[in-house]
Amino acid sequence: MDTAALQQLVEQLSNECFGKPFKHQALFNTRLRTTGGRYKLRDGSIEINPTVLLLYDMDELKGIIKHELCHYHLHQEGKGYRHGDADFKKLLKETNSPRFCKPLMDNRQTSRQIHHYKCTSCNLEYKRRRRMDVKKYRCGKCRGEIVFIQ
Repeated sequence: MDTAALQQLVEQLSNECFGKPFKHQALFNTRLRTTGGRYKLRDGSIEINPTVLLLYDMDELKGIIKHELCHYHLHQEGKGYRHGDADFKKLLKETNSPRFCKPLMDNRQTSRQIHHYKCTSCNLEYKRRRRMDVKKYRCGKCRGEIVFIQ
């Protein structure tokens, strides 16, 4: 799906579900990581994560678009457009839009790599998220030399 097809889909959903035109720009944003889409307050545009198309079906994409259109139309009308606002929750129910999108990242991608170190004297193991220079540090228990395991 290209940007022109996305723009057409957003305009179509806006007219069908909300009965109002979408007068701004809809586009894909590859830099979105954890969210399916976002509505930008400053310019009124809607950005969609293209990963949604790779991981899920067209229904999930339409749900995300409808969710962002709820933000869009409420903001344009000067009503409560934030997630916690009653106007927003009410419009979500009326248009059968999802409150949240399905997860877009694996748990493996979000967890950090753990580095394992070991003292050569007392065999005390150290687990660190950041790599450390073993030449600069000694064991806190016995002052022995530390080596990198994996």
